[in-house]
Order: sequence, then structure tokens, then C-alpha cells
Amino acid sequence: MLLEKLINHLKLDKQEFLFQFNSHPNYPSALAFSDTLNFMGVRNDAYELDKEYWGELPEEFIAIVDNSFSVVKKSGNQYSIYSDKTKIINKEELYQKATDFVLLFEKDKAESKSFTSYKPFVYAIFAIIFIYSLVTLTWYETVFNILSLAGVYISLEIFNQKFGNTSAVIGSICGDTAGNQSANSCNKIITQDKTSILGLKFSDFSLIYFTGITVLGLFLPATSLVVKGFSFASMIAIGYSLYIQGFVEKTFCRVCLLIISVLLAQLFISTFLFGNIYFDTGIALLSILLWVVLFSSVLYLNTTLEAKESLQKSNAKNLRFKRNYDLFKRELLETEKLNFSDNETFFVGNKEAKIHLSIISNPYCGFCKDAHKIMENLLEKYPDEISVQIRFNYSPDKQNEKFTNLISDFMYTYKHKTQQEFLKLIEFWFENKDENKIRQKTGATSSDEDLTPLIEMSAENRNAGLNFTPIILINGYQFPDKYDREDIYYFIDELAEDEEIL
Repeated sequence: MLLEKLINHLKLDKQEFLFQFNSHPNYPSALAFSDTLNFMGVRNDAYELDKEYWGELPEEFIAIVDNSFSVVKKSGNQYSIYSDKTKIINKEELYQKATDFVLLFEKDKAESKSFTSYKPFVYAIFAIIFIYSLVTLTWYETVFNILSLAGVYISLEIFNQKFGNTSAVIGSICGDTAGNQSANSCNKIITQDKTSILGLKFSDFSLIYFTGITVLGLFLPATSLVVKGFSFASMIAIGYSLYIQGFVEKTFCRVCLLIISVLLAQLFISTFLFGNIYFDTGIALLSILLWVVLFSSVLYLNTTLEAKESLQKSNAKNLRFKRNYDLFKRELLETEKLNFSDNETFFVGNKEAKIHLSIISNPYCGFCKDAHKIMENLLEKYPDEISVQIRFNYSPDKQNEKFTNLISDFMYTYKHKTQQEFLKLIEFWFENKDENKIRQKTGATSSDEDLTPLIEMSAENRNAGLNFTPIILINGYQFPDKYDREDIYYFIDELAEDEEIL
């Protein structure tokens, strides 16, 4: 199921989205799709809506068009469809190709996660090589190096696509249209390549070759003989590629033909324009070393990425089992439900919320910082569905003056300032762990706050056996030990609808 255009349009992290989607227990259903969008910060509601009411929909929504989840964006009497491909259709065609499923979405303020791309670095290197060639080499040597850079770029795109990252460049060359024969032929040639030398495919050798030729091209004309030799050797690769396309697969790949054109152009330049060709033993040895290094590097990178991809697929399958709500609920209900008499002290969130979390914590607990962060994220993401009580473990007879002053500052802020300021103070504490800064931030002049409610709450914690921190309780049920605390994000929607839990 291709979702490239849709993910790009929503500005989501593609790898993260696909991982979460594939690991959902109900993959590849509409529920899995909706839950994944929610997890990525795109709040949504799904409906089965007859077409006669679609005119009342907002300008942008998600529907299933041509059996693919698609963002539908209305523009006048036309609709832009973002899915396996981007296309513009009219209302009649949309109604004909779409099901009644509609998903209305709204992006949260926190935009999608982003990751650093390697491409700016590659472009910078390309620019340096281009400028260097332009300044120091002849025009035909510069053209040769530009062709080498083109080969490196296309080979990188193919290499990247091999590990599930759809390339817009390859798509545009091959024809980015669902069902297009050219697109299918490119995919068939590239992804189903049966060539394997130490685990490397024919496309991997393309990356090795063009990278090596690019490096050697920087030292022209001294490397003219070596470059010319490899240009002639590329005829073997050209013949093999044409044979595979014409006689084995019986279909031609546009991107493969483009690479062949680059190779032929380089062969022409090296044959008829390169001069001052002479043999140098040192250059020959360095060239051999260069190819060995490049081969080893690509082999290592290929092996590492294949192992990572295999691990991700295996992990996604395991997570489908782990994120099954019925299993989580069974583990949750195995613990005895706790009912506390004090549900008011350090209470934050909506008092009418159906889901009430209790976090057993200690300000000096190293692991509590992450647990508090989870709690804050949930309060921000589900302000109407969730409330939280922070239940610090505190015994005045066992604690030093610093701890007492800190708790007193927390109590002062909770009583005299807003819930948001109280939460920010706790977050500030876990970031800095400085009692003096906390006192300055609160503005409290003394430590005379009544800590009786907190002392009694701590006693309740001890009587219930809640001595270790952090511990999270959901409506009185202790969060299962078999799950990571971060897994709570995946079950909030189901918990909010489970009458047995509520």
C-alpha cells in the first residue's frame, strides 16, 4: 500500500508513520490507519457518509479512492487527490471511485517529527566537485565529471529506494502513475534484480562505479588511462543490462536506459577527447585501493541497512501482538483496583475526565522524569479525556530539610498558582534538580505550607505497597509490568471507550 504522497502532504515522518501503521494489531484496516494518524499528531474522526452529504465536508479530508487512503482537497469544482499519485479529478469521478468512508482530520500544533536528511550534505559535495572541475579542468573533463555526478545521484536514489524510501526522482523518470507500465518495469528491473555478488545487486555496483569514477575524475588528466579503462569496462555492464531488460524481463526500464546513456557519453568523451594518456604504477595502485574501499563501504552499508530493515519488520510484527488492546486489558485487570481516599492533592486536568491517572513519584527519582513527561504529553494531547494526580512519596521523619522545602514549594505553587504553572515547575525541577532555583521560581518566602495531605497520601501509597517509583495507575489499576510506560500512548483511545475500565 503506497502512501508516499499522502504522508508528504500531511508532513509526517514517513518511516515513523509506516512503522507505527505496520505494527498496529489491526493492520492494514481503516482503524489502524486512523490510530496511526492520531499517534502522529493528526487528530481524526472516521465516518461512513453517503455521497449526498459530501458537499458539507471541509475542504480537506481523507477518503479511500481507488482502494487507497487519500487526502482529498477541494478546489472549486475540482478535487486534488494525494495518494499513490497526485491527480486532479471532478466531483463525479471522485464519487465514482471513492467508498463512503470519510476521515476528518486536524493537525495538532506540534508538527510531525522530522529527521535530518543526508541530501544537503551530498548536494554540498556535488557543488564543490562541480566548482573544482569548472575552475581546474578542461571543458570536456568537466562534462565527464558532471555525468559522473549524475550517475552517483541516480544510483543513490535507486539504493535508497531499495530500502523502502520511494524516490520522487525515480518516479518522475519512470512515470509516477499507478498501473503505468513504465513504473512497473522500473520496479521489476530494480527491486527484483537477481544479481548477487557477496550480497550486492547490480544497482549497488552502479553506485560503486560512479562514485569511484567521480573521485578519479578529480585528478584528470593524470588518471586518464585508468578512467578510460573503466569506461571501456562499463560496456560489459551495458551489454548485461540490455540483455536482462530485452531478453529476460522483456521490458525496458527508463532509469536503466538513462544510466546507460550516461555511460555511453562518458565512453565517447574518454575515447575521443582524453589526451596525454600514460601509465603510472602509483595511480594504478591507488585506484585499486579506491575500488576496494568503495566496495567494502557499500557492502557494509548494504548489510547494515538490510539487517535494520529485517529487524524493523520483525519488530513491527511483534508490536502488533504487544499493542493488542485485549491483551493489555487482561494484564491491567489482573492487578487489584486501588481506591484512594485523597484524590484532590496535586490533582491536574479535567475533573470530569473518564480516565484518571495516578503517578507514584519521588522528586529525586531518576526514572521519574520520563514518567512525568509521559503524563504531561497525555494531558496536552487529551485535555478533556484525562486527569492526573501526582502522588509523591514523602515521610517527614525520613527526609532532610531540602526535600521538605522542595515539597513545600510544590505545595505553595499548587495552591496559589495555575495548574499549568505547577506542572511547569515540576518539569523545571526534573531538568535542573536545584532546590534554590525552585525557591526563586516559586517566590515563596517560607516553608510553612501544610503538608498533612501529602503525608497522608504517602501513607496510603505505602499501605498499598506502592513504595517504588515511578508507578502509573489507570483508574486505580496498576500499569502492567510487562509493558513499557511509553506503551500507554497506544491504548488511550480504547481505554476512553471501555466501560469496564471506566
